Amino acid sequence: MKIVVGVTGASGSIYGWRLLEKLRARPGVELHLVLTRAGERTGFLELNKKAADWKALAHYTYPVEDIGCRLASGSYLIDAMVVAPCSINSMSAIAWGISSNLLVRAADVALKERRKLILMVRESPLHLGHLRSLAALAEMGAIIAPPVPAFYNQPQTIADIVDHSVNRVLDLLGLPSEEERRWDPRGD
Repeated sequence: MKIVVGVTGASGSIYGWRLLEKLRARPGVELHLVLTRAGERTGFLELNKKAADWKALAHYTYPVEDIGCRLASGSYLIDAMVVAPCSINSMSAIAWGISSNLLVRAADVALKERRKLILMVRESPLHLGHLRSLAALAEMGAIIAPPVPAFYNQPQTIADIVDHSVNRVLDLLGLPSEEERRWDPRGD
């Protein structure tokens, strides 16, 4: 399974990091990483991770300026793309087809080729323009999956909260996590 992971400069770089860690541990998953400059900066500020650390988790990495690489073409087959975290800037550019960098172009290709595109949009509160862009993306087939914590699983740590959102994305990719505690009011 070929998965493109895009990491933008939205706060919450831990979501992209954990997603890459969990996908890298899966046999048969080939990871393609596009790390924006803002994503690189935020990852350093929040996690003390350098670009080389991020790139070490992927099988293939691409400069965000390389809009001529294989990810920019619909003829290159991928199974899915996840943007984690997804900034409002990137979300808006994807929604309106402003392919000014590789991350946005790869997402645009996923949409036009009817491939799975999952956006972990990280912003609050949202104004009407954000909501309209999100609605447009949903109408185009994108899956909007903001990292929203659940408490039925009784998280004990920040890592528990992060992993729940990342595991939901794994579900959407068809790669469910065996460690995820699922809702079951009967306790079965």
